[in-house]
Amino acid sequence: MADSVAPPSRSRDLDKLLLRNGNLVGPNFEPGAELRDDLQEYARILVVGAGGLGCELLKDLALSGFKNIDVIDMDRIEVTNLNRQFLFRVEDVGKPKAEVAAKRVMERVSGVNIVPHFCRIEDKEIPFYNDFNIIVLGLDSIEARSYINSVACSFLEYDSDDKPREETIKPMVDGGTEGFKGHARVIMPGVTPCFECTIWLFPPQVKFPLCTLAETPRTAAHCIEYAHLIKWDEVHSGKAFDPDDPEHMKWVYDKAVKRAELFGIPGVTYSLTQGVVKNIIPAIASTNAIISAACALETLKIASGCSKTLANYLTYNGVAGLHIKVTEFVKDKDCLVCGPGVLIELDSSVTLEKFINLLEDHPKLLISRASVSHRGKNLYMQAPPVLEEMTRSNLSLALYELMDKVAKDTIHVTGTTSKDGKKTSCLRKLRVVFKAIDGVTDMDTAGGA
Repeated sequence: MADSVAPPSRSRDLDKLLLRNGNLVGPNFEPGAELRDDLQEYARILVVGAGGLGCELLKDLALSGFKNIDVIDMDRIEVTNLNRQFLFRVEDVGKPKAEVAAKRVMERVSGVNIVPHFCRIEDKEIPFYNDFNIIVLGLDSIEARSYINSVACSFLEYDSDDKPREETIKPMVDGGTEGFKGHARVIMPGVTPCFECTIWLFPPQVKFPLCTLAETPRTAAHCIEYAHLIKWDEVHSGKAFDPDDPEHMKWVYDKAVKRAELFGIPGVTYSLTQGVVKNIIPAIASTNAIISAACALETLKIASGCSKTLANYLTYNGVAGLHIKVTEFVKDKDCLVCGPGVLIELDSSVTLEKFINLLEDHPKLLISRASVSHRGKNLYMQAPPVLEEMTRSNLSLALYELMDKVAKDTIHVTGTTSKDGKKTSCLRKLRVVFKAIDGVTDMDTAGGA
């Protein structure tokens, strides 16, 4: 196949990677036109985020030969996006980012099909994410990264020796930028560190003392946080603030402006209000382009095997000159997300309702409002209401019966958990072992929860 003469493609440089052999290729790499055509026809890529980095990713992936791409983003285009999110125009302000970005790339790159999804990542059913070969992240939120990471790791299965099954690994390529700094990383769940394994890499969010906000504000950020953390609760008692609701954000901005005028503090703008409330990091177009190029190349490597992948964390620093470094982080063998799963021992008589209640008090989980599924079957769903009603009758049934009377198996639980005083969506994999059932030995349950 390597010696076959292939017709020239649109990209000469891409052909140099896919149509000939090399010293750094993967063990299963077979160069040739067939590989190139298979990538275009069968590879499905999901891009999460259509902002500054997401726009670059869509462009780079389309130009790298991928023709089946989906993009998901819940935001609408704002005027402040136009200086770096190059796919958007003034007339696009107010439109969904995912839809406009997909349209613009398809207009410029013939043959590519990009399906936009204008919604929250949590709105998609978990099986939706399993339809893609690779998930590429262009996010500006730790919570969103953590959620997608848990979803991808939920597909991972381990054999009897606690070794990951290769066919269940869902590769992820994660990019992030902060001013003149950025990172690109490859996550192979069960093999390389997942996002949770290295959560310590992210610095803690800056928090202001409430006494400073209430009595002696000194900066524009103090005024914004006063309106956000103090004034909102005073005026809207019991109503949760939604940072993705434009009306809520406008209310905070207006109150912050009045607060700043009262203390003679300049600098409160709507974009700054968004940045402070949503902890948005300032972005620079050139950094987005560099990190996107690294992510797109790693995606091509994973999909084709044309070269060894990054091992496994690249950092870029363009503040003073240019510095690029690759660090190989080690997987946390006790990770709750990408590991084999938290082991829980239960009596066969435990009902599904009691099991859900146990999750709230489990020291490693602390999951509230849990929804439970087993081998793709919904045992109980908290939402939407129609599914809750359909699965409510299962609450009184024994979990052992609902799991088809298997002595031990893996189930998936979604819900909310608290981290640093903030509730976030989570998805956890649990290894449930029923005691006093034939086939379960003392060794099977040793080291349980």
